[in-house]
Amino acid sequence: MYRVPARASRGLRLGCLTLAAVVALLAISSDDADARSKRKRHHVKRSHAAKTYNPPYAAIVVDAKTGSVLHQTSADSPRHPASLTKIMTLYLLFEQLEAGKIKLDTPLEVSQAASVQPPTKLGLKPGQTIKVEEAIGSLVTKSANDAAVAVSEAIGGSEEEFARMMTRKARALGMRNTVYRNASGLPNDEQITTARDQAALGVAIQQRFPRYYRYFSMTSYDYHGSSLRNHNKLLGRVEGVDGIKTGFTNASGFNLVTSVRRDGRHIVAVVLGGSTARQRDARMRDLINSKIAQASTKGAATAIAEAPPLPLPEPAPPSRPQLASAGSTPLSLTPPQRVSDATSAIPSERPGSSAPIKPVKVKTLAVTMVPPKGSPAPERFADLDAQAPETKLSEAAPPAGARPGILGTLPKVIASAGNAAVSSAKADEAPARQVDRQVARQAPRHGWAIQVGALEDESSAKERLSAAHSKASSLLEKADAYTERTTKGGKTYYRARFAVSDRDQAEAACKRLKRSDIPCMALKI
Repeated sequence: MYRVPARASRGLRLGCLTLAAVVALLAISSDDADARSKRKRHHVKRSHAAKTYNPPYAAIVVDAKTGSVLHQTSADSPRHPASLTKIMTLYLLFEQLEAGKIKLDTPLEVSQAASVQPPTKLGLKPGQTIKVEEAIGSLVTKSANDAAVAVSEAIGGSEEEFARMMTRKARALGMRNTVYRNASGLPNDEQITTARDQAALGVAIQQRFPRYYRYFSMTSYDYHGSSLRNHNKLLGRVEGVDGIKTGFTNASGFNLVTSVRRDGRHIVAVVLGGSTARQRDARMRDLINSKIAQASTKGAATAIAEAPPLPLPEPAPPSRPQLASAGSTPLSLTPPQRVSDATSAIPSERPGSSAPIKPVKVKTLAVTMVPPKGSPAPERFADLDAQAPETKLSEAAPPAGARPGILGTLPKVIASAGNAAVSSAKADEAPARQVDRQVARQAPRHGWAIQVGALEDESSAKERLSAAHSKASSLLEKADAYTERTTKGGKTYYRARFAVSDRDQAEAACKRLKRSDIPCMALKI
């Protein structure tokens, strides 16, 4: 048998290896070229899709200290909130925490309905539990739909009932053009809101719950070893941004509510209907940088109070909401100069208070709230939710001539609104109240009042005044303590108030009382 010489054999093997390498290199080059071609085609398709995707746009920028509108585009036109819905879900959850009904480590059971929610979600299983703080972290960052449903079922018993609670709370906050149908923001034609309503909620949640609002500033949350990144890419990248929430569905486009504190100014801005997340964020940056210098550096927003749960009509959205912005009427946002029925209801007893409570002299006034016929929602807030029963909302359309809520209903008292806007139209004014003439002469006729509660019996209201006086005796030494009897929905309440001489004294006393866990509100009278 003929044998190939060793040298020739090595040369043959080397040649074969070289040929194989050339073939492989050609294949890799071909694959790379094909991949580049596919990426290019994908980029072209995506760019084309971005150009053709044009969801309805709306925006508003609000000075959170004065309620003045610094910018608005289609601010009252109906839009879908998408995951901005979870801001209200968290608002109701924070209420439960503040009231002590649940704790951050309270386990929430996961139902079958919660587990089958579409992404984004945590992948929770039926029968599993998730702690309240874990739910908050996952809602703020990952916007987890299964966690949102678990929260809704724990508080409302069912997601449907929780959605009704959300809508009622929206009415109490003056959000008269918002309807909630679920806790997550997943697509629902009847779930609608406006940029103005979302700005009101964005201001309200941080004023009412400063302790829990800090969760919105998390850039990530560690959940069982996994880092959940916040979808809000402006956090840590735009100076002063401290929250709060993004949202997206095909119908809504890319949404964002942002709170910014910079150089003593505080604004809340809303962008709805971005065509991409990047475009939405760029638009938000432009609004922040161009409008924040116009915001006020003076004063601070007064503590939140909410309207009582009156039988208010719920807007009846069409089967498919008209999302065009044509015809939107810009509204004035000058806040009213007085609060007609503001209150801050708190439990009769607060833990941690050891100071002796000395009774103070109190006089009682009688006040009856009589809304005019066809009146829209009250323009100011009274936090009677803890005492007054909730009233089921009607599905009827708003009364004829009713106008959308204005940001002037935000819970703050301001002596002057500056030059930001003109006064609100009569259709948006708060309902007048009738005061018993026999006792009206006893009521303070000018100055400021500090309200520390609205309770169902006069003795509790007087105890509240005594407790508040003991916590801020140096500031309330010369204050005139009184209760004001009022009737709402057939029930009688007693507002616990101190009459003081000026705004500075009222705000200083409120600040002192809040440090002692006694919420209060300063009122111009």
